[in-house]
Amino acid sequence: MGFFSKILDKLGFDAGAKKVDDMLKTPVTPSSPTAGAAAGSTATMGGPAAAPMKEVDVAAQLEERARANSQKLNWRTSIVDLLKLLDIDSSLDARKELATELGAPANVMGDSAQMNMWLHKAVMAKLAANGGKVPKELLD
Repeated sequence: MGFFSKILDKLGFDAGAKKVDDMLKTPVTPSSPTAGAAAGSTATMGGPAAAPMKEVDVAAQLEERARANSQKLNWRTSIVDLLKLLDIDSSLDARKELATELGAPANVMGDSAQMNMWLHKAVMAKLAANGGKVPKELLD
């Protein structure tokens, strides 16, 4: 099971291995993590579009988890907090594994802050592209 599969499972996406592979191939281009980033700093995650699954209200689930959590976690801006809310490993190595799985460009992989911003946008975009209900402001 890939790292992205863990996120899907925790959010209740009905995704078998084939569906996850298709989702990972769905083209999604998250916004550049920094305003001054060089052109081409975003990556299309390549491949044919996957058929969306049933809609999953990602925001509602994460808000509910945040209210029930004793820590003050900001899943709307932090990939670390999002992973913590889902009870998934949020270590740097785990985030690098997820970034690699989602096709992060090389220029963001060497800077953990840039990688984290790219990764949060990429996860939200990938969820939205595959049946996740994600607030528009998290996709810009």
